[in-house]
Amino acid sequence: MGTNAVLLAEHEAVSREYLERQLRDDGFTVFEAAWTSRALDLVERLSPDVVIAGEADLCRRLRAGEPGRTWNRNVPVIVLTEPGAEPIVRVRALESGADDVVPRDVYLELLARVRALLRRSLLGQAEIVDAGPLVVDHRARQVRVGEVAVRLSGREFELAAKLASDPMRVFTKTELLRDVWGIRSAGIRTRTVDSHASRLRRKLEAAGAREVVINDWGVGYRLLA
Repeated sequence: MGTNAVLLAEHEAVSREYLERQLRDDGFTVFEAAWTSRALDLVERLSPDVVIAGEADLCRRLRAGEPGRTWNRNVPVIVLTEPGAEPIVRVRALESGADDVVPRDVYLELLARVRALLRRSLLGQAEIVDAGPLVVDHRARQVRVGEVAVRLSGREFELAAKLASDPMRVFTKTELLRDVWGIRSAGIRTRTVDSHASRLRRKLEAAGAREVVINDWGVGYRLLA
């Protein structure tokens, strides 16, 4: 599959047809699915560059994987929400593993988010950061422990890159929510940071890194002790 291939998994027919038409007009190759089972088949067979999901459940299933299935669990995913959805809906979508969340009725914002994800996936930043046992390659959007490449979701990579930017510094949860997830509402209670940090730590430890992604209780996280 070439670049700019988008899987549009949207069960609402009117919305799906509108978004498909607009995305095609803007130069994307679009594959559509009305149901989650069809979407999972297509993401496994076609390996799209971006998935636009009409519901968070598809994102959860993509990230978790399923026995016998071989799709890319780190594929960038944008979850669509209803117009005027409460902030908690956005938070829950992010907790499901979404890279971004966009109202389904604001096409120009969706277009900008899709292009941003493609830029980050295909170009990244032209730099490599060494942080203790980790190497963070922004161009390849990859984290390595020694010679071992660690498979991370988009948000897990962003979290690792943020922590590696100043590995001894404690980043507060408010900072991480703002800079990694784009959530600026300090009053929202969520365990998004904790759950992602826990998964990131387990993956890095499985690759051979020890004492990384340190929880400074009541404050936030640092990469190294």
